[in-house]
Amino acid sequence: MVFFFNKKKPLSDKATKRGTEVEEGRSSTVTPKTKKKVSCISTESVRMQPASKRKTSGMSEDVSESSSETDEDEEQPVRRQEGDTDLSAEYWGIQKLVKYVKGGDPTVTVIALCSMRDFNLAQEACQMAIRDIGCLEVLINLLDTEEIKCQIASLKILKEISQNTQIRHAIADLGGLEIMVQILDSPDRDLKCLAAETIANIAQFKRARRTVRQQGGIKRLVGLLECISVGSTSLTSYQAKDTEIARCGALALWSCSRSVKNREAIRKAGGIPLLARWLKCSDANIVIPVVGTLEECASEPSYRLAIRTEGMIEYLVKNLSSEHEELQMHSASAIFKCGEDKETRDLVRQHGGLQPLSVLLGNSENKQLLAAVTGAIWKCAISEENVSKFREYKVVEALVGLLTDQPEEVLVNVIGALGECCQEPVNRSTIRRCGGIPPLVQLLSGTNQALLVNVNKVLGACATEPDAMIIIDHLDGVRLIWSLLKNPNPDVQATAAWAICPCIENAKDSGEMVRSFVGGLELIVNLLKSNNKEVLASVCAAITNIAKDEENLAVLTDHGVVPLLSKLANTTNNKLRRHLAEAISRCCMWGSNRVTFGESKAVAPLVRYLKSNDPAVHRATAQALYELSEDPNNCITMHENGVVKLLLAMVGSTDETLQEAAAGCIANIRRLALATEKAKYG
Repeated sequence: MVFFFNKKKPLSDKATKRGTEVEEGRSSTVTPKTKKKVSCISTESVRMQPASKRKTSGMSEDVSESSSETDEDEEQPVRRQEGDTDLSAEYWGIQKLVKYVKGGDPTVTVIALCSMRDFNLAQEACQMAIRDIGCLEVLINLLDTEEIKCQIASLKILKEISQNTQIRHAIADLGGLEIMVQILDSPDRDLKCLAAETIANIAQFKRARRTVRQQGGIKRLVGLLECISVGSTSLTSYQAKDTEIARCGALALWSCSRSVKNREAIRKAGGIPLLARWLKCSDANIVIPVVGTLEECASEPSYRLAIRTEGMIEYLVKNLSSEHEELQMHSASAIFKCGEDKETRDLVRQHGGLQPLSVLLGNSENKQLLAAVTGAIWKCAISEENVSKFREYKVVEALVGLLTDQPEEVLVNVIGALGECCQEPVNRSTIRRCGGIPPLVQLLSGTNQALLVNVNKVLGACATEPDAMIIIDHLDGVRLIWSLLKNPNPDVQATAAWAICPCIENAKDSGEMVRSFVGGLELIVNLLKSNNKEVLASVCAAITNIAKDEENLAVLTDHGVVPLLSKLANTTNNKLRRHLAEAISRCCMWGSNRVTFGESKAVAPLVRYLKSNDPAVHRATAQALYELSEDPNNCITMHENGVVKLLLAMVGSTDETLQEAAAGCIANIRRLALATEKAKYG
């Protein structure tokens, strides 16, 4: 049967409808239930309307779902300046070919489309020519026919030009995605491949990814991964095409997996076992998009569990030794995300993944790879066993060498890894010995919040060493850390306060150093008004150290530290309880602060701390109660709240400090009782 494009006969119902909608300025969503034969496509039916008159497909859905799928920002098309009269030769060449595409029979149309591919479709001028002349609508119309050759020729062009942001949006506006999703059911293997690859290009923005999911595209794409040739060494031509289909499906899933709902849809469609099977393949062309998909999905706890239990860590580790840097990067990034779980960190070590990660630190030219590798090392270093291995591989020395002339993305991971490696005291010495302290102090002047958090952690760990503390103090590092208490980010505030603690403990004449910070004590007292538990705990710990100096304690008292500490006494957070009790204990050493704590209702809540299951809370609380028991009224309050029975159980503790504090508090209460009896009965 012969079909003609140039007959001036009425369009089929669907073609007429689409042509009319375009003519009226509406880019309708095309979801054909049945294929139609190639019929006349007139110039009138595909004329491009001005952007201002076209409505965006699925706009109401964008509004309704925007709140539920906000994991990625909507891609913003780059707008070209209108009125550009300098049109290239390619523009006019494509315009001539479009006439044949619009008005020729199938053979002429295919020839015209093939000729169009001779142009450099990667050039924006060619891409915009196809869009502006109205060829984009024709290409999408051709997808909705039964002419396989026309569909293939059209998709080959759409695949190329959909690299352009504006073209991607235009294809989505014209309903092209819906047709491509339907094509995934086609028996023609080349057609399915091209459709999946084009979907991979278009699904770079949220609305497109949502359209793919809502049209049933995720299940179809997962279906493309089903293949019997996985792991085969010698493939027949049929199996090779099977592998190519899976590669294209994986590419599309990779793009779609950037949305949370799509990740869940992939899981429900049975995508995880299929991705695990293809991960074992030796062909990097398919393994890269498979690992890329896993990397995106690893943000979800359910995927991290599956990656671990399906045995995928072993193959991710193997990929670290691949000759393909892109595969190395995505594998390291997947390990970075999965490394939140201890079991995964152990598996990386057991499968020998720590050494290739260490080796890859030497590739400092590829910044994306370096960021992924340092991120993986950071998460793996959370486990002490891995830190010991990294010490063998001289990782700390390599990381210190990366503290300068690196992008922030790399620095955040490098310093995060150093912070975890500081679990071992020997690594703190290594950082100092390799000259790591000066660049770390210099980074305190930056603005990247994540970077500042990690720098605070490393410097705080290094400050426990007197030699390192001398360098930090000499570089004015303590002042810079203190200034970060003014940072609006609670994580920066908390890590700065924690870092201040060892700085005060190990600095020479720390009392005078603290007083030299103008407004510093008032700043730290005001942080007791924070709503963040970690900030409050860290500030209480800092106050405990600051208050060891009598003059500083007097200044803290003048700034109202006692009532502010008292307001926190009803907390149920054990970490805050411990450091709050220590701060109260230390602040009792000045003037009438013991009395003020009692008047501020801080004593009764402290007694309840003794019912905690945390031994560190018991110890700090017993010390605080001992100091407070020097005031008779506080003893009465403690006795009324049943403190004696609780403390008696702790007198037998193996912790000598707890023993002494508990016994001392009971003794003070007993002495008060005896004095009261003596006064009463003579």
